[in-house]
Amino acid sequence: MYIRLAVLPGDGIGPEVVAAAERVLAVAAARFDHQVDSRRWPIGGAALRLDLPALPHDTVQACSDARAVFLGAVGDPAFDDLPREARIETALLLLRERLGVFANLRPARAWPGLEESSPFKPERIAGTNLLIVRELLGGLYFGEPRGLDDDGAGAYNTLRYSEPEVARVADIAFTLAAGRRGRVTSVDKANVLETSQLWRRVVKETAPRFPAVVLEHQYVDACAMMLALDPRHYDVILTENMFGDILSDEAGAIAGSLGLLPSASLGSGPALYEPVHGSAPTLAGRDVANPIGAILSVALMFRHSFQAEEEAAAIEHAVADTLASGARTIDLVPSGSRSLTCSEMARAIADRLAQAS
Repeated sequence: MYIRLAVLPGDGIGPEVVAAAERVLAVAAARFDHQVDSRRWPIGGAALRLDLPALPHDTVQACSDARAVFLGAVGDPAFDDLPREARIETALLLLRERLGVFANLRPARAWPGLEESSPFKPERIAGTNLLIVRELLGGLYFGEPRGLDDDGAGAYNTLRYSEPEVARVADIAFTLAAGRRGRVTSVDKANVLETSQLWRRVVKETAPRFPAVVLEHQYVDACAMMLALDPRHYDVILTENMFGDILSDEAGAIAGSLGLLPSASLGSGPALYEPVHGSAPTLAGRDVANPIGAILSVALMFRHSFQAEEEAAAIEHAVADTLASGARTIDLVPSGSRSLTCSEMARAIADRLAQAS
């Protein structure tokens, strides 16, 4: 198989976790006889430091031409004072919009042996394996009008959704649930928000096309509480943009670290894969970042962009076996305990993957 990628290392720890993931990708490609054609492109602070826009035109074109896009992280406090239209965060939203990736998949699981890394009691989270499907191109993050009042004393954002926006992401959530444990929990705030009332109606209308999938509705505050009390209840959580942003970070505590969480953003164009964590500028250049979220994002890429389930499962098994052996990065161990560097963890996982062939 020919794998054409646009790689966007980005800022902070982005280049480090991308390099780690590329090491595992290379082993997977060799093991399964694939050819990888990848080229790196600037985005975010890395682009601004080259006197380019935060989202250069050439980067957008390269992403549009690729089969998949792999992103490290974006964010650089040196550029926090730029106007909104020139900011790094705006560039990321614009990239998602240009690629048409409207469904963000964020899996979270309790890895055996990592119970000590989670703030939750082991018996509460053991066996948790959930998937958050977050609508990615609507809601408050994209709604217009938005802005600050002329005198700076007030501000406003617009929360807006249409039937087609809800229907297309609901279809993906139900499709994925049908291949998992057959349960969708649709999260909204329908007791307060008209957009959530629309959301709930459209999700209900989608459900009959998936008779093997059980649908339940839950308010977002109740879901946030239940994620802490009984995360094993959930299979697929379907929700809007901002709610999904918040709930998926909460799910990171279940896993033990945001560094363990991958993501895939799917839609009408090339899919976008990236770890959930940010650029963590204070960790940049120290080789201490956890690369597992980035490595597992490569597994999602094989699964969703290349329909290569065997390759995806092999990477996930290599991660599981490496963690089961006791390998830990610094975010997963008590302060002062022995830990692996980012590159050492990548090497350990790559070696497991190669040995399993």
